[in-house]
Amino acid sequence: MVTVEQMSSDFARIFGDEPKLEHLATGFGFTEGPVWRGDHLLFSDIPRSRIVRYQDQDDGPAISSFRFPSGNSNGQTLDRQGRLLTCEHSNRRVTRTEPDGSVTVLASRFEVGLLNSPNDVIVRSDGLIYFTDPPYGLPNHSRDKQQAFNGVFRMAPDGEELTLLLDSYARPNGLAFSPDESRLYIADSQPKLIMVYDVLADGSLQNERTFAELPAVEGEEGVPDGMKVDSEGNVYATGPGGLWVFAPDGAQLGRLRMPTVPANCAWGDADSRSLYLTARTELYRIRVNVAGIPI
Repeated sequence: MVTVEQMSSDFARIFGDEPKLEHLATGFGFTEGPVWRGDHLLFSDIPRSRIVRYQDQDDGPAISSFRFPSGNSNGQTLDRQGRLLTCEHSNRRVTRTEPDGSVTVLASRFEVGLLNSPNDVIVRSDGLIYFTDPPYGLPNHSRDKQQAFNGVFRMAPDGEELTLLLDSYARPNGLAFSPDESRLYIADSQPKLIMVYDVLADGSLQNERTFAELPAVEGEEGVPDGMKVDSEGNVYATGPGGLWVFAPDGAQLGRLRMPTVPANCAWGDADSRSLYLTARTELYRIRVNVAGIPI
């Protein structure tokens, strides 16, 4: 069951008058990193170091392990060839799963040290890879930290060229492109902000500004985390209390207060009108009237 906090009529246009949150599965350690892959969903169960496969079938949902151990995987996406890219917390690296199931390391070090714990990853249409590197996967968020900052990186599709884009974030987290890829949204969890940048042709960023603030009221859990954007450019952000939705200009359209606080989300199903939400020990799905942007 969800509680609707509507700030614009566009919110009802997207979700309908009575949004229906479908509870799909439970019993996980901490769910994250959902990505739709053909006819099924993959998502991370971080503390159990497992990538889980969820698929609707005629006789009911099928849940199985796609990879174990997964290096305490977190954020995931697909590259332009449909291969799975994974942020591995405890292995401190970004990897690619090849068609034969083997794993290729794309990034594990920057300059003289290991990465912190890659968190979320997205791919531009030309194959450039962007990922965030907060310290959440390190013991006490600090032990054996070898980078003096918590960075946002850009990487060539083959992983051979790694570029630091930003080093000023407290806790860089979720990432998302606008539909035309002219803007990049980045969640900074500690100050509870979503920042936005203009993206240049070479993949560099400029014109930093605050897109939205996601403050929590007393008793609410959650921080700005995973994000997705729909075909109209609306931004869906997991945050305090539930799912926040913003117009392309940053105006808040509304919020769905969920029974379990979500950490990430992904478009799925054949029409890209299902938003899958990973929320602590749970997996949810909600149908919308505006299609998302398939990966």
